[in-house]
This record gives sequence, C-alpha cells and structure tokens, in this order.
Amino acid sequence: MAAVPGLRCRGRRTGGAVAAGALALASVSGCGGRDTDQRVPQAGDAARGAIVMALAGGCGCHTPKEGPVGSGGVEIATPFGTFYSTNITPDPKTGVGEWSDAEIEGAIRRGVLRDGSVESPVMPYFAYAGMADADVRDLIAYLRTLPPAERANRAAEPKVPLPRLAYRAWRLLFGRGGAAPAAAPVAGLERGRYLTEHVAICGDCHTPRNRLGTPDRSLALAGVSKRPGVPFAPNITPDVETGIGKWDAGDIANLLATGFKPDFDNVQGAMAEVIDGVAGGPGYGKAPEPDLRAIAEYVKTVPPIHHVPKDEDDGGDG
Repeated sequence: MAAVPGLRCRGRRTGGAVAAGALALASVSGCGGRDTDQRVPQAGDAARGAIVMALAGGCGCHTPKEGPVGSGGVEIATPFGTFYSTNITPDPKTGVGEWSDAEIEGAIRRGVLRDGSVESPVMPYFAYAGMADADVRDLIAYLRTLPPAERANRAAEPKVPLPRLAYRAWRLLFGRGGAAPAAAPVAGLERGRYLTEHVAICGDCHTPRNRLGTPDRSLALAGVSKRPGVPFAPNITPDVETGIGKWDAGDIANLLATGFKPDFDNVQGAMAEVIDGVAGGPGYGKAPEPDLRAIAEYVKTVPPIHHVPKDEDDGGDG
C-alpha cells in the first residue's frame, strides 16, 4: 500500500485504538471518489499560524526527534497496526509542496486526501473538523514556511481487513464533524472549550476509545490505561481523588507553559514533547498565556470523573 502524504497535528507518538491515540496521521490510501464538501481556504497569516501550531502541540508526531520539523517518519504503534507519520513540509516530491490549500484543509478537517482517498482515523480529523476556517488558513500558511525536507513516506502496516474500505466506512459512521466556525471564539470558556476540543484536542490522549476506535464520552478526559499499542494518559478531570481537582487554573496553565506540576515535578514523555515542541518546533510553551489560561479554566469546568487509569510500568495511576 503506497504511502500518501497527509497531515496530523499534535505530539503523542504512540496510539490507542484505530481512531485515536497516535498523534500522527497514518499514511493511507483509499478507495477513490472525491469528497464534494471541499472548502477552499483563503490565504492565511503564517505568524498567526505559528501560534495555531503551538496550540496544536507542534504537530509533533510529524517530527522525528532528530528533525527536521514536519519531515515525518515517526512510528505509530496501535492495536490496529503500525502507522508512520507523514511528511508535511513543502517538499514537492515527498511532502505537501504541490498540494493546494484546499487539499491540505481537506486532510486536516475532513479526512480526505487529494486523490479522494480516506485517511485512517488514527488521524483525528473528526476533532479538527471543528477548527475555525481562519485558524486552518493560518496553520496552512505556517506549514508552507517550514524548510522543505525530502523524506519519503512509509506505507502503513494495518491489521484491519480491507483497510481502505474500513477507513471509509468508519468516516461515514463516526467521522463527520459538525460545521466549523468562520472564526474562533476570542476569550473565556468558549475559547477554552474550542482550543481543548478542536486544536489542542486533549481528549485524543486523555479519553479512552472503545473497540471501534471512537472516544468513550462517559470517560471524557478521565485518562487512558496502558496496554499494547495504547500509551498511558492520566485523568485530567477535576475529580479530587483521581484527577486534578486540587489544582487551580493557574496550576494547569503553568504546566502547559513550563511542564512543571504544582509539586515541582515535571512531566515526561509525550506531554513533555507537546509542551516543549520536537526538534525545535513550537509547542504549548510557545503559545500565548491567555490561551493556555483559557484551556485551563475550561478543563476545570468539565464533569469530574472518578477513574484510575493503570500504568503497566509501575502499577500506579501516574
């Protein structure tokens, strides 16, 4: 199955179910037939796009630790096979240099590649579907400023039968998001909800998936237990006993900016990557403080869920 360039933002490097976990776009091909709901973005602002990129955790799983930024090739292990992040630099041969803005937008928000094929739901296009038109335009403009890197994409190794048809069926059943706003909310809890759900997509790591790879809304942000192909993620709901209910919004915003918890311990692994950025790329730490504060204040309002996700390495809840 030939690798096809695609897009995936965020920073986690391993994945859970077929719909989630892996913070990279799987390079997949589909079964043809163009999506007719194509939206042609206007020219964006690259400087604002750098902020969107930071709020998206630097699209870090498209960047190997040794760089260059956006050059792809990061292995994504999931219960449904192994996938590899794609090259999203402007390289015309192996990246998205010859893609139109509309084609890149289609990959980000609708899960449709330029040849009409459907992306694996390892790419959470269904969450990015709610990203505002202006933010998508700006993000695309920023991606076009990355240094072109010639790195061939690797074919995915899916375990699901008839993967091209399976991805299309999954999108039909579960993957169509609602209408995206023209512009994002500018402040307050609505800004925080928008960033949490459609740009930073915190639930992509912190919400478990069911056997079909769809998010388990009854455990939204309540953490994910580690198992083969699924990395551990802690409970970030305001539950006092099992979540972060004892943290205030300032504590959460500070962690997103610096990587330090209220007890001065620092985060590791994937969370550190989305905060620091990978290979010099932007991460949460380079995002505006008011936006991080908006995310923090919104997270404090989500329903507290008593849930202890298990970490196989130490048997604790992280």
